[in-house]
Parts: sequence; C-alpha cells; structure tokens
Amino acid sequence: MAPVKRLLSLGSLLTALCLVRLYPQWSINESFLATFLASSSFVLTIWAAWKVLLYPKFFSPLRHLPEPQGNSLFMGQFAAISNEPTGKPQQEWVNAIPNEGLIRYLNVFNEERLLVTNPKALAEVLVTKNYDFIKPSLVRDGLGRILGIGILLAEGEEHKTQRKHLMPAFAYRHVKDLYPVFWSKASEMVRAIMPTTQVNGADAADVATAPAIEIGGWTSRATLDIIGSAGMGYDFGAIQDPNTELNVTYRKVLFPSRQAKLLGLLSLFLPMWLVRAIPIARNQEIPAAARTIRKNCRQLLEHKKRKLETKEEESGRDIISVALSSGGFTEDNLVDQMMTFLAAGHETTATAMIWAVHCLCTHPRYQTRLREEIRTNLPSIDTTTPITAEALDRLPFLTAVCNEVLRLHPPVTLTFRQAAKNTSICGQYVPKGTKIVVCTSAVNHSKELWGPDASEFNPERWLGPGKMNTGGASSNYAFLTFLHGPRSCIGQAFAKAEFAVLVAGLAGRFEMELEDKVSEIKIRTGITARPLHGLNVRMRAVEGW
Repeated sequence: MAPVKRLLSLGSLLTALCLVRLYPQWSINESFLATFLASSSFVLTIWAAWKVLLYPKFFSPLRHLPEPQGNSLFMGQFAAISNEPTGKPQQEWVNAIPNEGLIRYLNVFNEERLLVTNPKALAEVLVTKNYDFIKPSLVRDGLGRILGIGILLAEGEEHKTQRKHLMPAFAYRHVKDLYPVFWSKASEMVRAIMPTTQVNGADAADVATAPAIEIGGWTSRATLDIIGSAGMGYDFGAIQDPNTELNVTYRKVLFPSRQAKLLGLLSLFLPMWLVRAIPIARNQEIPAAARTIRKNCRQLLEHKKRKLETKEEESGRDIISVALSSGGFTEDNLVDQMMTFLAAGHETTATAMIWAVHCLCTHPRYQTRLREEIRTNLPSIDTTTPITAEALDRLPFLTAVCNEVLRLHPPVTLTFRQAAKNTSICGQYVPKGTKIVVCTSAVNHSKELWGPDASEFNPERWLGPGKMNTGGASSNYAFLTFLHGPRSCIGQAFAKAEFAVLVAGLAGRFEMELEDKVSEIKIRTGITARPLHGLNVRMRAVEGW
C-alpha cells in the first residue's frame, strides 16, 4: 500500500507542476497548492474506483472463485463479519458454499480475502509453502505491543531460529515432569473456589440452590499461575489474589472495549501511527499495559539469571531456563518471548476451560460419566499425592472430552496470513499481498470433514479403535485448533496437559450447571472467543473424593 500511496502522491505532484508551469490556463488560479489538491483528489478518485469497484469485480485473478452472496457495493461482506462473532460467517460459508479448497470473500472497500477450507489447501498454506504466507503487518504491530515480537509473531529465519532454541522446553519428556505442578495449581484453584460455592458455610443441598460464580476469572488466574510456575519458575499468586498487577493488567487489555473495537475498525482505513495518536483512553491503556508487562518480564528474567548464576537453582525445565541455556537469545528477545508465553499461554487455556465447563453443564450425562472416570482413577484433589502423565493417559473419556471441547470451541477462531510473494494455492494463482484466512472454527465445524454432527458436542467421536487422535476424521487437518506445520503452536503438549489436569480437578470435585439455561450465549470479539458477559455457573462439591 505504501508504494502505491507514494506513486499517487508523486503523480499528483508532477501533474500540478506541469499544469502550473506549462499550461497555466488549465490550472486553478495558477496556484500550485490548489492545483495539487485538485489533482490529488482526481487521482485518488480514479484509484479508489479501480481498487474498490473495477479490480475485484472484473480484473482480479481470484474473481472466479466461489464466494458468498449478498455483497455490499463498497463493503463486501463487512456487515456480516462485523455483526457476528469472529469466525462465525466463515463457519457458515464452509458448509454452505461448494468449493475445492478456497472461498473468496470481500471485506472493507472490497478488499479480497481467501478462506482456506480443505486439507490440501491447508497443507500448502501451513506446511509446504508456509513461509510464502506471513502474518500481516497490521496483526504483527497490533499484537506485538502486548505479546512482544516473540515466536508467535516472528517470521522467516528469525522464526526458525527461535523455534529451534525453544523446542527443548516443550519436548514431551519435559512437559510430563510438569504434571505435578499442574495438579498442585488445579488443587489450589478448587480449594479457593470451594467457599464461594457454599451456603452459610456449608455445601449446598443440591446444585440448583448453590450460589453462581463467574468461572472465567478463576480459570484466568489459575492458568496465569501455571504459566508463571511451570514456564517462568515463579508463582504469581493470582489464584489467591485477583488484584495482582499482571492479572489486572491482562484483564484490562485482553477484554476489548468499545474503544478497542473502534480503533480496530479505523486501522483498516487509516495509518497505524494516526490511529494510535487519537486521544482516547484505550490509546493510553495499551502502552501503559505493555510497559507493565515488559517491566515484570524483565524483573523475572533478572531474578532467574541471578538464581542460576549463584547456583541457588540448577538449570531447570521451565521455558526461560531452557532459553537462557541455549545462548540463542538477547535479553530483549527473551523478554519478548516471556511476554508471548505469558499472554498467549494463559489466555487460550483459560478460554478453553470456560467452554469445557459450558459443555459439561449443557451435557450433564457426560459430566457425570467424566466425574466417575476421574474419581475411579485419580487420587483425591485434597491429598498431596501428585499425578503423572501416565495416570491421565489412562482416562480415555477425559481425553475425549478435552479434544472435543478444543474442536468445537477453539480459543482462537481464526488467524490471518498474507502472501509474501506471488504464489499459488491448489493451483490457483495468488497475487502478492492477498490476505489469507485460516479459520479454525470453520474447519473444525466442517461437515465434509466431521460429518453431519460437526457442530454438536460429541466426545464419543474420539472413542474407539483409531479415533483417540483423529476423532474419526479422515485428515489430521480437520482438527486445526493448534494449526500444523512449522507455525503450529509450540506449546501444544503443554497446553493440552494443563487443560486436561484443570478439567479433571473441576469436574472431579464439582457438580455444575449454568445459572441461565435459556439465553443464548453471545461471544465477544477479541484475541480469544469468550462469552461476552462471562459464564455464571452454579457449583456444588460432590462428596466422596
């Protein structure tokens, strides 16, 4: 876009110069400024007509691809996209529009986007040609302020190097040693929740009379503590104190306000520097939050380095210890990595936990079945007996429930890529700069890949011979929650283990039901897909475990 703007400005400038110097009778009062402004307006109008109306409708090499109906003349499908939860329109299009791996749709000012829909196309974008498709600068700049430019946002050789140095921290042999940490935090969360579920100091007689609590706050605090303890070697204490600096900061910036949505919309039209200069509170909150998070990460890093240097602590298995011992990162880059893992590592699992509770509340027979399996095979969460990876591996229904929650409700519903050069997908020419949409929720709900019950919660699809890792789908690309290939989630094993342990702790101890069983849940648009107004749940401790 920047080269085009420069060319347009240069063209307007030369036109004004020529008219004023050579053909003054055609200029505006022989004024260079007035002629330049008029020329700029004319050139901009011609360019806008080409960009918005002519190119996408009559000249684009993508114009023959299948697309949704009902485009606005200037704004494409923007109304449908902005009025629905993130990923919902794409989810509907995947199941309604016949296609061979690609669906084109138009966004603001008819900007073209390619929705990738089948395993062959996904394999090219995510694996065989993954470095042809990079994160758009708008995404990188926006998320980078809170997440840091760590492994999530790095590109090309930088990404390859970072992933190589961080991989040992996420190897299964290391993750399995963290199960006792996960279980300890699950136990702490359950013990902290217990008093809030009681009536006059005693357990409720039945779940219908139990007080309702908002479960999302608890899951966020638990996962923040886990990523601190298991990832950084430091306990933030968020379960015990919801007002810790980091917890308050993350809750403020990860829950988008109306101002955040407005700025996101304006960033589609205006330069980012101008959007950030608008004098509203959100533009002060984000830099302040970034400074707070970066300050905390730098303090954690200095604390870790001192302990390693003075031999107070042997080189551990946590992320930062492994990154430090690799010697592959500068101090600033280590801080970026910590920012990435703190935010992305706790918010996604916390969101998955909310949906796990929701699914178990709306399917009580599965909740009962899961509780029985947990209590039969795991020690009581009140004891100090640690659990192991092997113990959880012997709980097939817990694994099935967790996989089905992650399939049906992926915390991150879509991710964007941009063609870094002229390339192709499934033989279709894709011009440089084209936006590519990998919609996790759309693929995870594809009836072609998952069958007619693709949008239903059915953990039994993961049970039976050959189904534990596939859910019965014919392709591993049908399950897109952690993506695939070199850009897949490096912390997948960590996240799945943490998630399973937290689900086991909650479902093993509590009977749960929704406070409001009637109203449809509205989803808030943000980094993750959470219920807009939280999830209020009645919980009753079940005796006998």
